[in-house]
Amino acid sequence: MNAQAMTERFEMRLGASVLNNLDSWRAEQRDLPSRAEAVRRLVEVGLNKSTKKHIVLSDGEKLITTMLCQLFKHLNVKSDFDPTFLEAVIDGGHYWALGWEHQSVFHQNEDSDTDVSEVMAILNMWSFLECGFEALTKSDKDRVAAEAKPFGEQVIFAGFSGNYEAEHLCIAKFLINRLDRFTEFKGRALDSHLPVLDAYRRMLSVFEPFRVNLTGRDLNAPEIVKILQAQRTPAARKNDLVTNGSSSPT
Repeated sequence: MNAQAMTERFEMRLGASVLNNLDSWRAEQRDLPSRAEAVRRLVEVGLNKSTKKHIVLSDGEKLITTMLCQLFKHLNVKSDFDPTFLEAVIDGGHYWALGWEHQSVFHQNEDSDTDVSEVMAILNMWSFLECGFEALTKSDKDRVAAEAKPFGEQVIFAGFSGNYEAEHLCIAKFLINRLDRFTEFKGRALDSHLPVLDAYRRMLSVFEPFRVNLTGRDLNAPEIVKILQAQRTPAARKNDLVTNGSSSPT
């Protein structure tokens, strides 16, 4: 801990049992820190543990993993995991090395419930859009193409940007390709290459009031037009009345 940062004074009272435990912990340290220093170190450790996930194996998990490693070596099983490496990690307590060697498994990435819900809502919207557009008559499709130009010419879900919206793209691919949800989008690259999330959110704000009345029917042409038009910002839509602006969502 940086001594120059210790500018705030903080007083606290401890019970006898806690104080005894603190003194026992201090005695196990090589430099026998003072009680104040011991408390500082323990607070720092506690804060780090609460904000960072560590790979920890129980004694039982160590035993099972070691036995599996020996079994893999005995049977000469081919695997992405090197049993000799895993045994060395357990023997030496080098659990941090697991994250270095197997980043695809031991990582701290976790999809948020908010992102998952948003991706589900967007996929649901585009499913209705594509299905509704496909069911339109030729004249209604021409109307959508004209009134929602340029977005009405091809009503196809483009996915999310791999560079700027990677979390949403990964969730969408997992839902579609692994969980077999929204299979109408299966086989597509789903990388829009351009940021589209803000445009989708504007579309959702228009689609959601329609959604409650879509039981047993498809979106009609006027509804599709309104949803597609929402891809542009209000400022861009005003500008479209004067000039033909960029066709990419803003």
